[in-house]
Amino acid sequence: MLSRRQVLAMAPLASAAALRRTTRVPAGASQPATPVAFSVPPGACDCHTHVFGDPRRFPFTPGRTYTPESASVPEIRKLHRALHTTRVVIVQPSVYGTDNACTLDAIRQLGADARGIAVIDEQTTDATLDEMDGAGIRGIRINLATAGQTDPDLGRRRFEAAVTRIRNRKWHIQMYTQLSVIAAMRKDIAASPVPVVFDHFGGAQAAAGTGQPGFDVLLDLVRTGQAYVKVSAPYRGSTNGPDFADMAPLAKALITANVRRILWGTDWPHPDTATGRPATDISPLRQIDDGRVFNQFSKWASTAAERKAILVENPALLYGFGRT
Repeated sequence: MLSRRQVLAMAPLASAAALRRTTRVPAGASQPATPVAFSVPPGACDCHTHVFGDPRRFPFTPGRTYTPESASVPEIRKLHRALHTTRVVIVQPSVYGTDNACTLDAIRQLGADARGIAVIDEQTTDATLDEMDGAGIRGIRINLATAGQTDPDLGRRRFEAAVTRIRNRKWHIQMYTQLSVIAAMRKDIAASPVPVVFDHFGGAQAAAGTGQPGFDVLLDLVRTGQAYVKVSAPYRGSTNGPDFADMAPLAKALITANVRRILWGTDWPHPDTATGRPATDISPLRQIDDGRVFNQFSKWASTAAERKAILVENPALLYGFGRT
């Protein structure tokens, strides 16, 4: 039997062990564990990524809904070497609000093969938009989903304001929302004088299949060339990891509707935007095997011609790779 002195001496060790068991240590930004198993065409573009810099240099907005771990430019370069992709689009995440400094810095570091999507508001001047265009920005993002906004009237107002700001630019509007909002805004999107892009399968969910409400509207917008859709972040519509193969019917339906309106992206570094924890607590990044998920994409787009259209030709046209 242990003496009282021995028990007291062991207590700090036991407490430390318990803390290690109950505290989730951030794992950092994921890197592909599975090698890419198909021929990636030259000039392939990852059309949806984020960079999270040092918060001392790039502070988060006080009104954010989550706080991510850092995800750096050297890490994103490592990711794309593994995936054999050479072009990238950096999307402004909600945690920075309308301060696009981190996104612009990442584009500058990545050079001519990088483009970006910014977030603006009514305080953003036309001169600032001109500067961002010169720095590689090619569109502005309306993010309704991260904050859980489902009111189509709000979406419509923000969409109309965005159209007014960029209608004379070679930019587009990127929306992160759900199918019900897309369906309610169908006429607005169809009449848009600028291209419209929907993130992450338009919010479609694998479990509901191709017959889920609003997916038919999304298909029609794609089929008629009135919208692009990113077959990105399949884990946001699936619970069937680690490769999220149950998203295949949705992806194939979109590609069949109009391969010229489909884009692909990783959503690296996979921020967990719905953690249930206080917004100021660090939310560990999701550990997604992007090599394995990219191999699934090659099954959705089963021919070399489809893959070249989605990975190379469509991004080159939309993001202006090759123009200054």
